[in-house]
Amino acid sequence: MANFVNLEVFANYQQYIDNEQEIRENIRTKVREIEQLAKEATIQLQVIHSDLSKIDYACQEARKQIAACSDVYKQLADVVPSGQYYRYSDHWTYITQRLVFLIAMVIYLEAGFLVKRETVAEMLGLKVNHALGFHLDIEDYLMGILQMASELSRFATNSVTMGDYDRPLNISHFMANLNSGFRLLNLKNDGLRKRFDALKYDVKKIEEVVYDISIRGLRNNIAQHSEEGATSCKDAVDEVLSN
Repeated sequence: MANFVNLEVFANYQQYIDNEQEIRENIRTKVREIEQLAKEATIQLQVIHSDLSKIDYACQEARKQIAACSDVYKQLADVVPSGQYYRYSDHWTYITQRLVFLIAMVIYLEAGFLVKRETVAEMLGLKVNHALGFHLDIEDYLMGILQMASELSRFATNSVTMGDYDRPLNISHFMANLNSGFRLLNLKNDGLRKRFDALKYDVKKIEEVVYDISIRGLRNNIAQHSEEGATSCKDAVDEVLSN
């Protein structure tokens, strides 16, 4: 029996490795561009924790950075080989979740309701159906929403220090409905499940803030409990369940 190694086979392997490295490097380049835009949007939104009068301005500026991400996502989609979304998705999963959080935060600050997955996808230039190509994965959407919950918990506390005693109550109602919505989901993803487990602590933290305001007699009378926001939370969760 002859013992030999066909070196041409290894040459083919090297070509495959080189092509793979080139694809991943091109992906990383585009992802870094998205990360920079998300970073700038995050910086713009941080002002809400120190100056409530600049909320509208912060949202407008953050929207500009978010809108710019749409073009880069389209370029990223062109780099990823057809039908291989999940093979490379680890490169952009985190930043996509981050952008969902930013968009959800902007929409909440502007209108007080939970943004739907379809709206987020549209703003980022993505699809919602994976069969149509580059899309916004449901789990990435949900993870981003849970990130928003933590930010709202922080925002509620900081609002009190800035003399706004009604806002924490509105946030509390919103978060309670968000928590109820997530409880309708049978979560299998370990990372998503762990992040959801942290939601109850965010809810509890806000409830403690509201309780402290109440016993100190600082809260103004509020006639309504943000019913529109609650309905939107339920609608968004129902939309996820239907997919």
